[in-house]
Amino acid sequence: MLKRQLIIFKILFFLLISISISKAELLKPNSAINPSDVVKIQLTGLQQNDANFNDSGIEQTWNFAHPNNKKVTGPLDNFKRMIKGEAYQMMINHLSHTITQLGSSDKWAQFEVVILDKDKIYHKFNWQVEKYTLEGDLKDCWLTTMVSNPIPLGSSI
Repeated sequence: MLKRQLIIFKILFFLLISISISKAELLKPNSAINPSDVVKIQLTGLQQNDANFNDSGIEQTWNFAHPNNKKVTGPLDNFKRMIKGEAYQMMINHLSHTITQLGSSDKWAQFEVVILDKDKIYHKFNWQVEKYTLEGDLKDCWLTTMVSNPIPLGSSI
């Protein structure tokens, strides 16, 4: 009986450790990450949405959302529903993406993002990041402030 409990404890312990390690794999904003890499981190996460754990890509994207953006989208669960909804679901598990910088300053950068979704349809987005200037953990980090509604560009076939 004691041996069986010990085995169950070890299994639970290793499961908890693996969940903690998976959660730790998500990148956090820091001032060394440049604007285009913020967009790339978010898109790669969405492209491999369940790679680390269920919805890890959406959580990765959430990590780099500007606090003002989070106020509009609501808490993480609302953000997940929004991304999985009709307007943005094509981002999840998309096949490829391109990122083209349209303009920038020392406080903002804007990009055109084109995604090829899993149904082989292209979608274009305008994606904007801004440098966070307030004090705190996010000071001088680049964070997403806006992603436009998608513009369908047609099939790749």
